[in-house]
Amino acid sequence: MYLTAIFASTFAITSTAASDCIDVKFGPPSGANSPLERFLSYSIEFSSFADFAGNASNPNAYSDNLLSSIAHYTGSKPLIRVGGNTQDLSTFNASQTQAVIQFFNSALPDHPANQTFGPAFFESYHTWPGVQFSHGFNLAENSTEARQALLDSVPYACRALRGKFNGWELGNEPDFFPGAVRPVNYTPTAYVVEWLEWSRKIRRVMEKACPTQANDKNFKFLAPSLAGFQGFSKFGTAPIFAAGLNADSDINYIAQHKYIEARGNPGITQQGTLMNHTNNIVAVANLAGISSSIDAVGATNPSLVPKVPFIIGESNSLARQGIGGVSNSFGAALWGLDYGLQLITQGIAWQPIQTRNTTIGTKAPFYGNIALSAFLGDLTNPRARPQIVDLGLLNDYEAAYASYVRGKLAKLIVINMNAYNATATNVGFITNYTRPVEKYRFQLPRGVRSVGLQRLLANGSDAITGVTFDGFSFAQELGHGRPVRLANITRGEILRVRKNGRVEVSLLRSSAVILNLD
Repeated sequence: MYLTAIFASTFAITSTAASDCIDVKFGPPSGANSPLERFLSYSIEFSSFADFAGNASNPNAYSDNLLSSIAHYTGSKPLIRVGGNTQDLSTFNASQTQAVIQFFNSALPDHPANQTFGPAFFESYHTWPGVQFSHGFNLAENSTEARQALLDSVPYACRALRGKFNGWELGNEPDFFPGAVRPVNYTPTAYVVEWLEWSRKIRRVMEKACPTQANDKNFKFLAPSLAGFQGFSKFGTAPIFAAGLNADSDINYIAQHKYIEARGNPGITQQGTLMNHTNNIVAVANLAGISSSIDAVGATNPSLVPKVPFIIGESNSLARQGIGGVSNSFGAALWGLDYGLQLITQGIAWQPIQTRNTTIGTKAPFYGNIALSAFLGDLTNPRARPQIVDLGLLNDYEAAYASYVRGKLAKLIVINMNAYNATATNVGFITNYTRPVEKYRFQLPRGVRSVGLQRLLANGSDAITGVTFDGFSFAQELGHGRPVRLANITRGEILRVRKNGRVEVSLLRSSAVILNLD
């Protein structure tokens, strides 16, 4: 798997406080990591996909514009995972004319209690040119009818993903199955037996419907897609591989899910939970520990663990649909920016952000995705992908990273996560002093003459609208997801580097800035 040790032993800087001068070296330390081409990607709930993508007669151009905005910086559109909790609540009906028919429980209105989907559902895979997909099959429902429906869906799925395939997925978060949709004593071994049985049956159907997609090269899964949620998960990823999940060598990504917290748990705050660099380090270290446990299984028997990327198959700030004003705020955008970069530093190759339906509009966290994409730059050339290094700022509420391209320092980014609330509707929580400006000083290598700035801005960390990156808005109501230049936001700032190689950048609290070196 492509995952390094939990913490790099050396940094490319001298760790220091933000007010001191940060010495940034010309080249990266040994072992600095790079992302995969489509590192920033999206995981869309199965029940929401038809809405996000549209269909043949009414494609969702707004969504496609947002995906194209990511591609403007990275060179390719994000991967899309269609799955999640509702893939295991969805049953195929070949005679159904509607794309989806959904049934809701009033006690849990955020997603359908179950749904049926018909052949028209698969039209949605054709609305976003240039996008590659993974498709989730239902493993949780194990009645005779549900199993037959699963197999009936296979020809439609393989035809829809022809030429745009990234992987199959069989079941979602099976570590939650025991006591819910399986007996309490359901074990990793029982799961592996079931997974192998039905992945093989899927392949036999596909051999008839789509022969070229059923061969050893193309028949591949994201697996096992565990939640890994402490106190709720009944087993871990390593025991699943020890039980033989890789028997057919058909896994192309080892997928793990990760949320920082979950709605309903005590003590969740924007500052303490999300806008906290130390929390992100701990969360990523937890993922690195999972990877190490899988590697230990492979060390005993190399055939048990495939040599493929370890990815975050589903991730976001808060599970259970998030918390309004926290997980949809600008603070969450800053969190996502820091979290994504921290994942790269520790060798995690791919990060799909979980996306669910809400009211139409470009949410604040998307701007963090745009800033991350701009910092990473074009990822289409493997030899020119950046190596990302955490610069080790000491404050819990700030972070800085360096990007090295072809072994040379190319960019810096500073993320200030000190909360500053300024939204008029956030009565009782507005910060009652002028927004502070922090100064960050860098000692740059010889030859850098100037730096160009790109800022990620909003009125405050509690903002859910009015966010910009580099002076552009991606709001639905302005440009239908295309970038729209706002005349009242400064862009194109250039800082001259002093003769001694030093540069100082000012940064509002609750904001971020990219420094492009020239």
